[in-house]
Amino acid sequence: MSTTINKEEIQKFSRLADEWWDVNGKFKPLHMFNPIRIEYITDNIKKHFKIKKDNNYLDGLNILDIGCGGGLISEPMARLGAKVTGIDASEKNINVAKLHSKSNGLNIDYQNTSPENLKYFEKFDIILNLEIVEHVDNVSLYINSCYKLLKKDGLMFTATLNRSFISYIKAIIGAEYILRWLPIGTHDWNKFLKPEELENLLSQEGFFTIDVKGLKFNPFLKKWTKSNDLSVNYIICSLKN
Repeated sequence: MSTTINKEEIQKFSRLADEWWDVNGKFKPLHMFNPIRIEYITDNIKKHFKIKKDNNYLDGLNILDIGCGGGLISEPMARLGAKVTGIDASEKNINVAKLHSKSNGLNIDYQNTSPENLKYFEKFDIILNLEIVEHVDNVSLYINSCYKLLKKDGLMFTATLNRSFISYIKAIIGAEYILRWLPIGTHDWNKFLKPEELENLLSQEGFFTIDVKGLKFNPFLKKWTKSNDLSVNYIICSLKN
């Protein structure tokens, strides 16, 4: 059977698994990135599902977090009331996520699997693909697998990096070699997707793009913000037709 799992990528992140929840460790950039990702995701969910309440406003929604790592997005979604399933191809990541969620009293269904192998009898309202597509093999199969797991009119959020000259300078040379925010070799620039390429792949598999936003880091404020600049990090909110 075809697979989206890239064993080298899984081994790479498995070696770092123990550091997922260290806010000053190897995943510090993701901890800094999390607030703007959550804001973008929840704003679009509220708008699409016409949610008015402020507390536990994801209550009743079924969310799949693919490539969940140690649970950095799964846990906030669960705290907001969602029923969350987190999957990752790294068993070590899943073990870390299970331990951390249990210690925080959160009921999250974590599974060591990939989307094409997930055995699930109920489809999801929302799928989160955050910084994953640049690490998988066979992106078309990956997106098709997501389509099958999502309900009609469900939302999918896909965040990744643009394959641009600026992204090579900032995400590879800057983040990995100069600032050492990420271990050298974390990303392969050749696997980055231009926004139009990703939108085309999503469209081919039956998704309709609702919104595309750039996510930009302000080094002076040390804060991420939404932007119309898609040259490095960007996120696409799409709808299953």
